[in-house]
Amino acid sequence: MTISESIHALREDVEDWCEGRSSILRIILLAGLAYLGFRYATNYTYGSIFSGLTLGIHELGHVIFRPLGEFMTYAGGSLTQVLAPIIAALLLFKQRDYFGVAVTGCWLSFSLYELATYMGDARSRELPLVSIGGGDTDHDWHYLLAEWDLLEFDTRLATMTRAIAFLLLLSSLCLSVWLCWRMARSASRQKQ
Repeated sequence: MTISESIHALREDVEDWCEGRSSILRIILLAGLAYLGFRYATNYTYGSIFSGLTLGIHELGHVIFRPLGEFMTYAGGSLTQVLAPIIAALLLFKQRDYFGVAVTGCWLSFSLYELATYMGDARSRELPLVSIGGGDTDHDWHYLLAEWDLLEFDTRLATMTRAIAFLLLLSSLCLSVWLCWRMARSASRQKQ
């Protein structure tokens, strides 16, 4: 099967999935995600309902990666907070929940916005940090960028990460709008 045929087959599957599904509650969720996305894009320190979940997953990542050494312990938090929505998206894709995939794309975008804020703080280290165990806190991105001799690029890396987050958010919202449109179109055809 060629790439073109695979894309065509996926589109047909997505359109079949939309048949008979209601878009009403999904549109409300979409509006909420768009609002959160706007807030993340316009305020570097914004935190949403996703922030607590992201922080918990980030801190769990430090624990999970601790057996792999100091470097991976520091990197594990950020790595896990990015991998969690990707894994969720893959699981939802496998279950053919395409709207769920779009929602996890928004979640990943929000996670990247928060990660960018953390990256951009590497030199100044002004953000309040959380520590498991209540001891002194180290700044993950100060450590990581210093190890790679890239500390002076913290704000540039943060800007690039924000750009990726924005593009991901925009594409996830566009997918959500298209899915809702297909669902609404399907519902109107069924009424005729």
